[in-house]
Amino acid sequence: MKRSKVSMNIGAAVLFLIFGLLFFILIIRFLTIQVTGEVNGTKLTTEAAKQHLRKDIIEAKRGNIFDSHGEVIAEDTTSYRLVAILDKKMTIDPKKPNHVTDPQKTATELSKYIDMSEAEIYKILTKKGAKQVEFGKAGSDVPLKTKNEIDKLKLPGIQFIRESKRFYPNGVFASHLIGYAQKDGESVNTTGKMGIEKVYDQDLQGINGKIQFESDYWRYLLPGSKKKVTKPKDGKDIYLTLDKKIQIFLEDAMNKAVEKYNPENIVAIVADPKTGKILGMSQRPTFNSMTRDGIEKQWQNLAVESSIEPGSTMKIFTLATAVQEGVFNPNAWYQSGQYFVKNVPNPIKDHNWGRGWGPITYLEGVQRSSNVAFANLLDLIGQDTFRKYLDRFHFGQKTNIGLPNESSGNILYNWPIEKYTTTFGQGTTVTPIQMIQAATAVANDGKMMKPYVVDKIVDPNNDKVEETKPEVVGTPISSDTAKEVRDILRTVVTSEKGTGRIYNIEGYSVTGKTGTAQIPNSSGGGYMTGKDNYIFSFLGMAPQNDPELIVYVAVKKPHLSETETGSEPVAMIFNPVMKNSLQYLNIKPEKMAKVKQTKIPDLAGQTVEEAKGSLGNLGYEVVTLGTGTKVVDQLPRPQTAVLKGEKIILKTDGDPTVPNMINWSKSDVMKVAELLELKLNMVGSGYVTKQNIQPTSPVKKGDHLVVNFQSTEQTIKQKSKVEKKKDEDTPLD
Repeated sequence: MKRSKVSMNIGAAVLFLIFGLLFFILIIRFLTIQVTGEVNGTKLTTEAAKQHLRKDIIEAKRGNIFDSHGEVIAEDTTSYRLVAILDKKMTIDPKKPNHVTDPQKTATELSKYIDMSEAEIYKILTKKGAKQVEFGKAGSDVPLKTKNEIDKLKLPGIQFIRESKRFYPNGVFASHLIGYAQKDGESVNTTGKMGIEKVYDQDLQGINGKIQFESDYWRYLLPGSKKKVTKPKDGKDIYLTLDKKIQIFLEDAMNKAVEKYNPENIVAIVADPKTGKILGMSQRPTFNSMTRDGIEKQWQNLAVESSIEPGSTMKIFTLATAVQEGVFNPNAWYQSGQYFVKNVPNPIKDHNWGRGWGPITYLEGVQRSSNVAFANLLDLIGQDTFRKYLDRFHFGQKTNIGLPNESSGNILYNWPIEKYTTTFGQGTTVTPIQMIQAATAVANDGKMMKPYVVDKIVDPNNDKVEETKPEVVGTPISSDTAKEVRDILRTVVTSEKGTGRIYNIEGYSVTGKTGTAQIPNSSGGGYMTGKDNYIFSFLGMAPQNDPELIVYVAVKKPHLSETETGSEPVAMIFNPVMKNSLQYLNIKPEKMAKVKQTKIPDLAGQTVEEAKGSLGNLGYEVVTLGTGTKVVDQLPRPQTAVLKGEKIILKTDGDPTVPNMINWSKSDVMKVAELLELKLNMVGSGYVTKQNIQPTSPVKKGDHLVVNFQSTEQTIKQKSKVEKKKDEDTPLD
């Protein structure tokens, strides 16, 4: 018994000593913490402050994007995100709950205002373990009006988080140029993802501010604490060179062309040739910058990032080179149809299957867009000289317009055939913006202007302005050359033989060049065939004497009807955009010089030589019927008013014969049939491709004359069916 008692006493003593020692250690530790205010080298006051110190970001306002007149293109707006608090700890006073107390009622009410069913909302509101929930897309971007209506319901636990959102008020509006910006996940900042929004993201973003304060568990400001605020620095505003009205003209015209022709794509640019400012730029397919609808169809800005074969619009710069070098004689003659490059078996051909138009002048060759004319011009210019001019016009070089992923194109100029095809826009590739830059030299009296899209950048924090100045990047041609080239290209639009007649705008002297470029096969060598498989384009400027605008339009693979050519969809965009833009800029319509008409004299009784001499001096083309030496009849009849350049048909006193009428119009064929009293049978439409009576063959009254006609588009279609050789890869026009 004694031993047991002694053992218990010893055990109690040991426990007492252990607990006494622990208590002593705790007392010493407590006193140490009190004296030093630290635990393991960490100050407790700092940790305590961390528990209560709150830091919130004050979001900087992203800079606005404006057009050249200060019209908003992109801006930040306030949006609201719907959230529901499920954590019961957020409620202090049960009479004023801060969490959702009745999920069923809340779900019923919210379903009336957001695009989500009552059952879906209820499932979210009853999610186990969740402290706060959101409602996905249905609860994002809630309009202010809807927010106010939900607030009036005073649903416990239902709150809104205010946040900024990028807003594009114009929808589809130069979307690939402007781009878009958005928040990434939980990031506070809006980040540019494409176009101007991406390139100038650092300027637009600004610098966020912050606010610091001490708060309790529920983030309420503690008594006696002070807020420390660092103000945000708002982003800079970007003013573009775009003109909203001109851009709208462009967008509207392109929408109509897409609706009617459904092309694979369209690119169009409007520029001021005196400064290089881009006044309008768009493409199809495009997308809505606000919703991003359609962006998956085309990510590239085709005007800048995509290289294409330009087709015959390239002839503008070959012509300018020839004029500058003094080797272009508009009245000199050459043989159209085909041109053989030394040691190359397949010839360069004119676009009418290589038939050509016989011996014609170089001026007519330009008007008809003859590839053979420009192949001949290269011989006069010199291959090395022409290569230097390609550099002077900055082909194969980026324009540095300031947009992402700009392509430089590629000058294909190694083999002899490549040097010739480059003169008429095949093989060598360019970007649409390069074409605009090069064209400013022609429109701006020799001075080539760098294209640009940002007019100025304004810092709203200090009103500092960074302004873009127009920049001359070269003078590839002289002022006199530029004026002469414009004069020549004007005839492409006005001449009866010109390929650009459809681009003639009443009241405005449009000058420019058409283009029809073939599309390389993606699956192998050669080019695509078929009537629609081309890039149809026009590069034009107006007014002729002092161009205020350059407009470039290219339409790829439009769906054309049997009677349509590629010019119709291009003109559907070019003509209204050019005309409306000139009128908007207060460029008054010109008093166009009336085409001079002369009354034809009575030529009966005159010798053929006398008649030819007098009519030739008046600018008419004379065709004689028969082997005689005197004129016995004529069409048009005496005293008829006739335009310069028309055919005058003279019947002689000799044996009647039929002339070569290939490429004649129906009206001229009818004149021959009437004068010779032949029975005429016309097949098809367009221009003569075949006649049953051989030229110079004798005929008599009542003979049957059968003439076949074919339009240019029919020629293209037929060619696509019967000619599939790789040597048939010269562009059409």
